[in-house]
Amino acid sequence: MTLTASHRPPLAEEITAKLRVLIHSGEWPLQQRIPAEPELMAAFGVSRGTLREAVKALAHSGMLEVRRGDGTYVRATSEIAGATQRMYEDHSQEHILEVRVGLDTQAARLAARHATADDVAALRGLLAARRVAWLAADYTAWARADWDFHVLVAQASANPLLHELYVSFGVVFHNDLLRQQRRGGFNGLPHEGHDELVDAIAARDEAAAVESVTRNLNSCAEWLRE
Repeated sequence: MTLTASHRPPLAEEITAKLRVLIHSGEWPLQQRIPAEPELMAAFGVSRGTLREAVKALAHSGMLEVRRGDGTYVRATSEIAGATQRMYEDHSQEHILEVRVGLDTQAARLAARHATADDVAALRGLLAARRVAWLAADYTAWARADWDFHVLVAQASANPLLHELYVSFGVVFHNDLLRQQRRGGFNGLPHEGHDELVDAIAARDEAAAVESVTRNLNSCAEWLRE
């Protein structure tokens, strides 16, 4: 019998993978500080150097942010989300909106084709929560409900890659939405791309779904140019 060598990945790579799972699973939530070094060293049974190498790798990918004197925080739930945030944080609202046109219209088209009755009910529930939050001037809750609505449309598309790409823009799109809200005259409860979109999805009308999203995003683009 011929014996072959067992190629075990370096220890730092193993720890990096374990940290990645903790982040991706949500056990370590976004924007929260992860446990301190001594606790993690004891939990994984590794040296400080090995742990720091793993943290550095995830910081480089954008998933973690090391704040000197404060700790290490979760910045993104995946490498693609971290890369997206780094790529787009310095871009204009107009550029962000142009990227959304491609993602939102395709998500709307596919959601009209694949969404279930439960998806439609959940979408209507998020719009109701969004309206309540806006009228109560709870803009953080309003932005969260609005973002969750668009993420659910992407999920209802039944295309997991499109959904993952959409989620990767989460912090960028969410922060952009809050910036828009702070400008005078902003309409936080547009029917286009929201109520009309859900009606089109429920009716399985792909053309109407795309048209609703396009009208909404074109209106946003015109408003930004004013």
